[in-house]
Amino acid sequence: MRRSLTRTTLLTLMHALLVTKVDYCSSVLSGISLQLLQRLQSLFSAAARLVFSTRKSEHITPLLHELLWLKVPERIQFRLCVLAYHCLIGTAPSYLAETLHSTADVGSRRHLRSASKSTLVIPTTRHTTLGDQAFSVTAARTWNALPSSVRSAPSLLQFRRGLKTALFQSSYSSP
Repeated sequence: MRRSLTRTTLLTLMHALLVTKVDYCSSVLSGISLQLLQRLQSLFSAAARLVFSTRKSEHITPLLHELLWLKVPERIQFRLCVLAYHCLIGTAPSYLAETLHSTADVGSRRHLRSASKSTLVIPTTRHTTLGDQAFSVTAARTWNALPSSVRSAPSLLQFRRGLKTALFQSSYSSP
């Protein structure tokens, strides 16, 4: 069947059947084990091999790079940051937006240097297994780890572009 489909058709199929499913639930995936992340990454690798008709013994990184696909951990970070951006500009549901707080909005932190850097307050948690996986914690940590030039983007389109560029560079620049 692979031989009868064009590369564009295979890419469309992989995007429809795999990428959108992982992206849909990626904010829930923040905090999953390394073993599960590797299993998801192997699905993306298999999809890239299918699109390019390569063997399993060939390196996958150049293929993922050519497809402009982020690796799974960066993909999760991308979705979390986009959702956090929506919360900050007021286009996210209120139940999510109410969980994120800017350091400039907190009275005791208003005069600190961190208040001018558009960072988010990371809530303290009691349980490292459940509390650290909450949206308010993971989104704030991921947001604060972004470069300030990305966080201060004036529009959603510019934010997404800058974010994908930053994550793409961090994903494929390290060995």
